[in-house]
Amino acid sequence: MAESFLSARLDFLRRVQNPDGGWGYFPSKQSRPNQSWIEPTAWAALALHGDPASGRAWSLLKSWQRRDGSFKPSAEVDISNWATALCVNVSNAHGENPEKAIRWLLDAWGVENDFPLHTTAKLKIFDPERNFDLKAWPWKPGETSWVEPTAHSIVALKRSRPSQHARERIGTGEAQLIDVRCPDGGWNFGVPKVLGIDQPSYPETTGIALIALQGRTDIAHSLDLARKWAAETPSPMARAWLTLALRLHEIEPPDNNAPLKPDILITAIEALGAPGGNLSLLKTGASA
Repeated sequence: MAESFLSARLDFLRRVQNPDGGWGYFPSKQSRPNQSWIEPTAWAALALHGDPASGRAWSLLKSWQRRDGSFKPSAEVDISNWATALCVNVSNAHGENPEKAIRWLLDAWGVENDFPLHTTAKLKIFDPERNFDLKAWPWKPGETSWVEPTAHSIVALKRSRPSQHARERIGTGEAQLIDVRCPDGGWNFGVPKVLGIDQPSYPETTGIALIALQGRTDIAHSLDLARKWAAETPSPMARAWLTLALRLHEIEPPDNNAPLKPDILITAIEALGAPGGNLSLLKTGASA
């Protein structure tokens, strides 16, 4: 059963790969040609690592690297963005040196760490409990930091034989994730309180945050919540992220017998978290 679950997903990814080597978020339709995007392409490349399809995907992604070391989100959109972290993971998986991309990640942080917003935050005009001294990562330069890009950047740096500077950024990134954890033990996009009112967490972002926090000893309650949600959530995306996170923490998740859905990102995450999947490409061991 586990083999058919995984093989069905890998076969689907191979079948719907675009001629340029990438993937969009959904399979192409004859009436609307599919555009390749960085996020589904990177995750599918990891899920299929060791297959020629992954090599074609990495060739495409490399053509999207910008002069500053970052990667653009598609052939047509020429901006730096958070998914550079995903390309670092793919580069490491293919045994190549992502040094320029790592330098870009190390120089990226949310604008809440810059003056004058940082000064305003220090006066406690925003969230009075949040520590704005902690540097984390934004979706793109010039924005505030959020849970998802921070989590993916942490994993990328941990997987890249980090320097002392990188270890420091990993440490502050992990601390920021803990700092924005919601009272129930999970995570939303990064705002645990609004006007003093506790905000709910979400299963998808909780799974993503936990992937970055491998090896920590202060997240037992969060892992319990992840296990509960993995058994109860009706969302295939949430279940995929939670299953992947639990396996990375060496916790057996509830059985996932969900049928294959024509969603490339979900399918790739499900394949990585399935028994026999390429889980090791995201394994980081202990925290910084």
